[in-house]
Amino acid sequence: MHRIGVNAGRLVQVVSAVVVLMGVGCAGGPSRPTLNPDVGVDQAAQADHRVDGAEALSVEAVSSVSSPVVLAANKSAPPTAVEPDIEPAEDPFYDPFAKSDEPEGGVEYDPWEPVNTKVFEFNRQLDRWVLKPVAQGYNAVVPNAVQIGVSNFFYNLRFPPRFINNLAQGKLSGAGTEVGRFLLNSTFGLAGFVDVAKYMDITTPEEDTGQTLGYYGVGPGPYLIVPFLAPFTLRDFVGYLGDIALNPINWLVFPVIEVDGVPSLIAHHNRTTTSLAQIGGRVEEILNDRSLNLEKFQGVEEATLDLYTAVKNAYIQKRRNAIRE
Repeated sequence: MHRIGVNAGRLVQVVSAVVVLMGVGCAGGPSRPTLNPDVGVDQAAQADHRVDGAEALSVEAVSSVSSPVVLAANKSAPPTAVEPDIEPAEDPFYDPFAKSDEPEGGVEYDPWEPVNTKVFEFNRQLDRWVLKPVAQGYNAVVPNAVQIGVSNFFYNLRFPPRFINNLAQGKLSGAGTEVGRFLLNSTFGLAGFVDVAKYMDITTPEEDTGQTLGYYGVGPGPYLIVPFLAPFTLRDFVGYLGDIALNPINWLVFPVIEVDGVPSLIAHHNRTTTSLAQIGGRVEEILNDRSLNLEKFQGVEEATLDLYTAVKNAYIQKRRNAIRE
């Protein structure tokens, strides 16, 4: 009897402990799932490279939004029944920086649509008849590894705007990561052609002036399509110009911006050399990125009926997600 009493006491202690642990576990509640913007992306849309929204024609437009296009296409799916006691899912189109007079629920502000659609079609035809054929020839001659290296090189050159915008948003960790990436890739990465930092898992979200403006509450404004460039909102177009001004290469090496009393590698009066260097570098970057995205672009264009609307919705969603990060 004594032995049975001891075992029963131990059994009570074990049961009590299990009840306490279950109570503690339930108190924390279920974790809220995070939105994965890449759910449903086609295998071809996951090339191992960086396309700078990060920026030419429907070229970089479609490239930078190919993943959210799939999400935007799925918005029309009929909603499923939701139990009354289940918390509704977070709106993927919610903009924490939207002003009270801006449309909600993913409705995009596009008052310039008649002009935008014409410019978009111009960019698309330019890509179809000029850029794509040249990119196909470029792809046949230049090995893929070299193309990735060129993409890494141009990305590395844009370190200053990313660093400054991290600081402007108070993201000191991101700013430090950008410095570390730049130093590693500029030295051990052979001037940035090899993304050494990536292989060491040193990464951080890309920040630009458009995101900084959004961080401080500036609304996106109207959707905007500019010839030869990627899509923008009015805020992001101002930010794009800001990124140009924040990059010292544009006023210390090849001076597009002339600052009195500030010397540059190429003299200010030698505009021909500066123009050729700037235009040549930009054409090479666009051509290289288009070559890297030949299959991705083809897949998006074939799978999308209304490409203008798909690109617009996907771009706005992508920018909203970037500002939240």
